[in-house]
Order: sequence, then structure tokens, then C-alpha cells
Amino acid sequence: MEITGRLTADAKLSTVKSGRQVVNFSVAVNDSYKPKGSEVAVKVTTYFNCSYWVNPGIATYLTKGTLVECFGRISVNAWTNAEGEPKASLNFHVNSIKLHGKASSGSNGTAKEPLPAAADISEPLEDLPF
Repeated sequence: MEITGRLTADAKLSTVKSGRQVVNFSVAVNDSYKPKGSEVAVKVTTYFNCSYWVNPGIATYLTKGTLVECFGRISVNAWTNAEGEPKASLNFHVNSIKLHGKASSGSNGTAKEPLPAAADISEPLEDLPF
């Protein structure tokens, strides 16, 4: 599956017990539609919690507002909170990421540093999780 959206916050790099590193980030995907018989478009935003295990070096480029295209698979996590209310989240297990642009830096609207070339952030294939 593929999703394209903007990061809602800077990515966080975590290390699990086995010593492997995972990049966690959240992506907001915007959509809109016109209900039948209506002239007004309804805007919908869906949030995905993403995890990326392939290359932890990309975390420095995943900053709030960056437009990304992610390929992977979706899972759903459902639970009941302490107050007894049902909760759920969408989790996206990312296999590959394409960076499409950084967010504007402040009021002048100029872009931040240029995006890295794909060759600059690759790792050896023997470090893949499968």
C-alpha cells in the first residue's frame, strides 16, 4: 500500500532490546469529497503511526511538515483505555520512503536545506530485518 502525506512531528529514533534501531513518525494524509447532493466539500485527515526499520539514518531528514511517500503495509491496533473507552490507531509498517520536500522555514517561506540523494542514505542489504 502507499500513503502520501506530511509528517506531524520530527521522527524519533529508538533502539529495541536486540540493539536494532527503528524510526517512528506520524503522517497526516488529507482527503476531500463531496457528499451526494451537496456542493460543499468535506475535508478528512487520517493519521498513521509509522515505523521504519531499514535505515535509521533517514531520521534526520524526517522533520515536521516534510512531504513523504511511504510504501508498506497497514495494521490496526485496538484497545480499551483506563476509563473503559474503546480506542484504535492505524499503524503503517514502512518498507520504503520517498522524500518529496521539506516544510517551509518560518515566515519568509524559503525552503530549508536540500533533500539528500538516495545514495547518501543507503545501507548495505545484509542489514535488512528479514
